[in-house]
Amino acid sequence: MNEIRIFCPATIANVSCGFDVLGLCLENFGDEMIIARTETKGIRIKEITGANLPMDAKHNVAGVAALAFIEKLNPDFGFEISIHKKIKAGSGIGSSAASAAGAVFGINALCGYPISNKELVYYAMQGEALASGTPHSDNVAPVLLGGFALVRSYTPLDIISIPSPSDLYVTVIHPQIELKTKDARSVLKENIPLKKAIIQCGNLGGLISGLYTSDYGLIGRSLHDELIEPIRSVLIPNFNQLKQAAADSGALGSGIAGSGPSVFALSQGVVTAQKTAQAMAEALQDTNIPFEIHISAINPQGIKILS
Repeated sequence: MNEIRIFCPATIANVSCGFDVLGLCLENFGDEMIIARTETKGIRIKEITGANLPMDAKHNVAGVAALAFIEKLNPDFGFEISIHKKIKAGSGIGSSAASAAGAVFGINALCGYPISNKELVYYAMQGEALASGTPHSDNVAPVLLGGFALVRSYTPLDIISIPSPSDLYVTVIHPQIELKTKDARSVLKENIPLKKAIIQCGNLGGLISGLYTSDYGLIGRSLHDELIEPIRSVLIPNFNQLKQAAADSGALGSGIAGSGPSVFALSQGVVTAQKTAQAMAEALQDTNIPFEIHISAINPQGIKILS
């Protein structure tokens, strides 16, 4: 195989109470990438559509991830990468993660799968470091592994795939403004009160338990962010109204998708997810900000080969 075309799905990181340690994978919305072997060693970004991003591999998240990976593999050939962006940069639903994960996945496939998708997470993280200043994996892990992914530890890297109920759906509304991850991280505090940390730990444990046991009520009670959301929510237009609209529509809970400005809600059943989408759209209309809405089941596969 000399060329591969892949679908790189959007993701939601943090999922309210899991800052930098929990993410989920969406279906039917994401980027496409084409990666081809070349005789010349190294990484070349051949084409980017849908976004104005650097063509220099050393300044592109896909290129940085790919360079880190080929440093390990040391193949006697190189790669060209074409990126067709559908996930907008700064949207909060894993634009940089899709590119970084797609690059290492495609190279791994063209090299005969020398390592597992779980091992690829480390190299994809190097691209995320360029985008956000921190090599976090709560987006790239669900891209590569599908479903929910829990980062138990970064040193050493220890990622656990978490099952989810079959009737769990996600509604995502994306106000068409850009909120860079680096900027959203810059407002966060280095130290947190012990009381808040205890509440956050309880909610994360409750959410994981609810996913394993298909306890929708427990999932809903646990979708509360004590640490990050109160600080970042001021950056998102009509955030409180969006959360209230989701609650009034019967959603289990809602929160900031990644670093924002997208806002997500989890629901039991697609009908409730659709009602939530309508209500959240109405809650944002008075801002006159254009927006997109996506309704998705949890994607159990993650990244996939198209051809």
